[in-house]
Amino acid sequence: MTDRPSAREALTLVTDSFTELPYPARRSATDGPLGWSGYDEARARAAARTGETESVVCGVADVDGTRAVLLAFEFGFLGGSLGQGTGDRLEAAYAHAVAHRLPLVSLVATGGSRMQEGMLALTQLQRVARASARAREARLPQIAVLRDPTTGGGWATLGAGADVVLVLPGAQVGFAGSRVRPPDADPAAYTAEAQVAAGAADALVPPEELRAALGRWLRLLTCPSSEPAPPPHALGVRGLPATGWDAVRRARAPHRPRATAYLDAYFTSRVRRSGDRSGGADDGMLCGFGDHGGRTVAYAAQTGTATRPAGYRTAARLVRLADRLGIPVLTLVDTPGAANDAEAERQGAGAAIADLFAAVAAARTPLTTLVVGEGGSGGALALAAPGNTWATPDSYFSVIAPELAAAILKRPPSEVEPTADALRIRPQDLVELGVVRGIVRPEGA
Repeated sequence: MTDRPSAREALTLVTDSFTELPYPARRSATDGPLGWSGYDEARARAAARTGETESVVCGVADVDGTRAVLLAFEFGFLGGSLGQGTGDRLEAAYAHAVAHRLPLVSLVATGGSRMQEGMLALTQLQRVARASARAREARLPQIAVLRDPTTGGGWATLGAGADVVLVLPGAQVGFAGSRVRPPDADPAAYTAEAQVAAGAADALVPPEELRAALGRWLRLLTCPSSEPAPPPHALGVRGLPATGWDAVRRARAPHRPRATAYLDAYFTSRVRRSGDRSGGADDGMLCGFGDHGGRTVAYAAQTGTATRPAGYRTAARLVRLADRLGIPVLTLVDTPGAANDAEAERQGAGAAIADLFAAVAAARTPLTTLVVGEGGSGGALALAAPGNTWATPDSYFSVIAPELAAAILKRPPSEVEPTADALRIRPQDLVELGVVRGIVRPEGA
């Protein structure tokens, strides 16, 4: 008998009413498709213990005001394992979501595929992946909540494959379950906290905050709009820089407003989508969705640091999700450039930047960019919206930093400031060159 919360208890955390969907007829084979001795008795004991007839409960409910299809795993039923019956239920639930245009929320707690059904159990992962792909094609958001434990194929499909991954603190999360890991494996790597730190999940959410968090995410992700996001008002100085080097000094000023200040002023509320899903996270790139003037806007914002490869991959994921859901995107450019250390190269800096360029170029949803500080070369341009980029008075955009340009041209340090002028990097220069559409001013200016 497990002391973990049941599927029904997990559902109660996030909704007050739940209407179970009709399930496909149960497959009738004695001891399952493999004739596994004792399998029928094991299922009967699991049913008596949990009150469920399969390892997943599927239905429809309002989550803090938004209608959604919910999938809740019952770990007490054979470890929440996926068998053919589980696959039948999941496939039917996804089909219901597509037919009725409803987002999906998975409350996952599973130990993986059911051994008593052999390879037929494992192939349920392919069914889940196909059903999830159809939901993506229908532009429906998918949110996963990882409970304790979430391992094996359930993590590698319903969990890691979701658009947003929320994790309950302290949950065991990993592809390898506790009984199949190497004996010297660090147990700390298989935790909710470790998965968030590694960029595999978006956020830790305590159980008492789960309903509100899911409600915010569902409201924001189900609010498409074809209108571009307006650029934010400038938060810094009002006047324009006199020289190129003046523009550089302003953009590098330590007390200049940064991305967080702009996001706080622009959004009434927002949620963060973190991590590149490839083992990395970059705090220098803030991504998520927020409410601006009663509609949803996605955002990807550089914070003034050199952007790491994980940051570019995270931004590319954000742009592609917003594009699929029909949500406009706001990007804030502020970086001296892409990280250029050896570790950044090993992490695939070039490929990550190229992927973000591709995501921005292919996006059908409207993109808006505001340069709020340093616009350092291609590492900044990758985040910029072609034809809809704006600048603040305390920003600059340059093909290369003036100091580096002078060094490449073999000019002495005394020539750095004239080089900045020659590069024409001031906001007003950028408008004249057609690189940016205009200069935004502080509100009321």
